[in-house]
Amino acid sequence: MSYSDDIHELSEKVLSQALSMGASEVSIAVSSSESMTLTRRDDKVEVASSSTSKSLSLDLLIDDKFSSHSTSDLRSEALTPFLTRAFDATKLLSPDPMRALPDPKLMGRTVSDEDLGLSDPTFSDHTPHARTATAEALEVAANATCQTLDPISVAAHRTDGCATDAYLTSNGFSQVTHETWSMLGAEVTMQGSDGKRPEASASYVHRFAAQLPSVEEIASELATRAQSRLNARPAKSGRYTLILKNRAARQLLGVLAQGLSGNAIYHKRSSLAGKIGDVVASPLLTIIDDPLLPMGLGSTPWSGDLLKSRRRTIVDKGVLREFNLGLYYARKLDKTATTSGQSNWVIPPGEDRWQDLATSHPKAILVDGFLGGNANPATGEFSFGVQGVLLQHGEPVHNTCEMNISGEVIALFQSLVAVANDPWKWGSVQSPTLIFEGVSFSGL
Repeated sequence: MSYSDDIHELSEKVLSQALSMGASEVSIAVSSSESMTLTRRDDKVEVASSSTSKSLSLDLLIDDKFSSHSTSDLRSEALTPFLTRAFDATKLLSPDPMRALPDPKLMGRTVSDEDLGLSDPTFSDHTPHARTATAEALEVAANATCQTLDPISVAAHRTDGCATDAYLTSNGFSQVTHETWSMLGAEVTMQGSDGKRPEASASYVHRFAAQLPSVEEIASELATRAQSRLNARPAKSGRYTLILKNRAARQLLGVLAQGLSGNAIYHKRSSLAGKIGDVVASPLLTIIDDPLLPMGLGSTPWSGDLLKSRRRTIVDKGVLREFNLGLYYARKLDKTATTSGQSNWVIPPGEDRWQDLATSHPKAILVDGFLGGNANPATGEFSFGVQGVLLQHGEPVHNTCEMNISGEVIALFQSLVAVANDPWKWGSVQSPTLIFEGVSFSGL
């Protein structure tokens, strides 16, 4: 019996027992995951570790009373007490019939795991020896590229992970998925001439290890990012053109995403509520939520409510088209359910390099990292610490740190004036570099 069969059998056992105890509806997810990490520093292995986790999540509906429970103790003798406690807790709650499972006709998958590219067929080749060799090669390359930057320490990391998940519901849904991911990256700590010890990192993650950049490319990117951290200082406060690097764009796009959730809309904590069909961004911005993107880190055959995944346009040339409405809040809002969360966000790229676009802006700050901050989805206001480079007509003036950007999310995206041609491919937010005019920076 394969492990997939094993966890599916466990799901069926728990489902049968829950129904026999009097549950009206049951939804179960059993997950098993494993990850292996290796870190090299100073020409030797610093960390070599592996971890495994197993868990069971249970949703119960008993006389229209709903509750969710989870456990990591999957021993047979522990499951009955777990179910008993779950039932006793559920019976104390108030009825909430909108928690019922969806129509089975809407549930399931439209594509296989293979078509989605969720699992690397060469994953078993990622042996400890191969992992060590890759990390060693990256450490050597990173040391070489950062040698002129007065490095104190250089480290290289390699992580591989896999997961198997079984889903089962009392209305007939039954599926098992397999996923993998691999990460390769490096970091450096330097001694700046100003007495500070700035740090920089460059890391990449993909479902397929063969799709990761070469160690030479990662080392080169690390050196570039490290150079931008040395002897950084704040620029004067004021309004600048913001050049938001592709790998950092998810931070501000995340502020927009907060206002799209059904939870925020229903509880009147969204600045985007009531704005379907309104212009919320520049016509240059289109955001596609694509859970069916092959090999995407956010790809999934179904939503969190087990509804069939579909590709959706969230923002179409600046116009808001859809929210993220899970089944529960869609029912409470009397709307059609879309999805309970974000999958892969894909922003179509432009035609020009950001370096060429930057030449037309006399005063700009290239932001390639964030350091803390906060955002309020109810108002759309945000404030984040940033680091990057002050530019004049695209030419670097000095590296920046100890600065904040602040504003309101709709106003920010309406100030988008250019989209570069460099979409980030190593995350669930695949955005190119974005250029905004008139953004408020606080510094000196």
